[in-house]
Amino acid sequence: MPEPRWKQEGQDPDYRFSLANERTFLAWIRTALALIAGGVLLHEFAAGIGPRALVTVLSVGLGVAAAGLGLLSYVRWRSNEIAMRHDRPLRFSWSLPVLAGVCLVTSVVLTVFLILP
Repeated sequence: MPEPRWKQEGQDPDYRFSLANERTFLAWIRTALALIAGGVLLHEFAAGIGPRALVTVLSVGLGVAAAGLGLLSYVRWRSNEIAMRHDRPLRFSWSLPVLAGVCLVTSVVLTVFLILP
């Protein structure tokens, strides 16, 4: 696979920063995998905690969030690499509050279903 053009621009950053950026990318991928696992687990084993349609919607929502997070993690990694190569500050990401919101909504819905008979 040919090297991307952006990798030939600017200067190579300190390898420690590149490795830290890569570790962050991998942590986001692990989070996406955990969301997928949660969605599958919810769909397969949580049939008795609420209306099946809502459990299915929640499971699919977790899968969609995982797909979005996987894509976003690559875009963020690439953006950080380019910024480091050009000695620019790293951009703010709205993905963290959105991810926290997805987890909050999922937790609230599941808690309500577990409390209600």
